[in-house]
Amino acid sequence: MTTAITRTVKVTTEEVEANTKRGGDIRVTLSPKTVGCTSGFGGVMTLDPADFITEHYHPFSEEFLHVISGTLEMTLDGKVIELGAGESLLVPIGVRHRLVNTGDSTATCAFHLSPLAPRPELGHVDTEVAQRPHESNPDVGGAR
Repeated sequence: MTTAITRTVKVTTEEVEANTKRGGDIRVTLSPKTVGCTSGFGGVMTLDPADFITEHYHPFSEEFLHVISGTLEMTLDGKVIELGAGESLLVPIGVRHRLVNTGDSTATCAFHLSPLAPRPELGHVDTEVAQRPHESNPDVGGAR
């Protein structure tokens, strides 16, 4: 059985604002705000050497992470997992996690979170104080 695509929306990383509040350069390319999707959101992130994403968790969503390039270390509820190019990781709902670039080059990842939280502001719970309060944190959600 073939399903016809009824709507195609293309978004480039240059079209969306970087979210740097938790660290790195996170670009949410596919979201309710950018394309009107209703099941989740995703995009790409880059981390320079020694940069990190502060610890947080998602009370409603699981996160899928795929490393495109670089060497990373993900800490899940205190357990350290090494990740390299071509490797993927599932972060279950409610699990605290923190990501660090442990390599000597910029790391690039693709990510997807699903399902959506009932409201965008409920999607992330920070457990580590962000060191970047002056940097941007664009809303990744939208009216549903």
